[in-house]
Amino acid sequence: MSDGSEQKGLGFAPPDADEQERMVEAMLFSTVEPLSVEAMEKRMPRGSDAAEAVRRLEARYAGRGVTLIRVAGKWAFRTASDLGFLLRSEETATRKLSRAAVETLSIIAYHQPATRAEIEEVRGVAVSRGTLDLLLDLEWIRLGRRRETPGRPVTFVTTEMFLDHFGLESVRDLPGIQELKAAGLLDAQPQGGIAVRETEEDDDDETVDEDQSDLF
Repeated sequence: MSDGSEQKGLGFAPPDADEQERMVEAMLFSTVEPLSVEAMEKRMPRGSDAAEAVRRLEARYAGRGVTLIRVAGKWAFRTASDLGFLLRSEETATRKLSRAAVETLSIIAYHQPATRAEIEEVRGVAVSRGTLDLLLDLEWIRLGRRRETPGRPVTFVTTEMFLDHFGLESVRDLPGIQELKAAGLLDAQPQGGIAVRETEEDDDDETVDEDQSDLF
């Protein structure tokens, strides 16, 4: 006759579908960072199907004030996109970015991996150390691989937190030029180029400090 320790985790059916759904719901509500199906399944009893539980939850929360979304292959509960205006005042106070930061972030998102020199070439103005530090502190960008070019400059890429904040599953879901123009975020220049609509004054620190210019 086997003792209890030998039988632990063996010979028992996994929880039913409703209970597995509750488990996944609890994990997603209690974490700040998105969770992968694999990570959730490791915490659940043997034989559980976290992927099926996620599908059930996604259907149950569809159309509600809080929805289940996929972020970079992981899952998280987030406020429904059409209700974002309810949180706008708080978000603006904590996430307000200068025009320089918005432009820099946009260039990195659409041209990543991008070096500092490449960002400056697109913007037509030097990128301040403060602008890059702000985006790094927000964890919306991170350092990527160095270019195999003279000086081996470091590149910048967007992060999972960037995708999470803007409700994107991947960078492939970024809006196209026509969508940005339709939303009033881009202006067509007379020469046919595209310029970001100005909503704020430029930073005062748009020139590069010579002592720090070689850090990126």
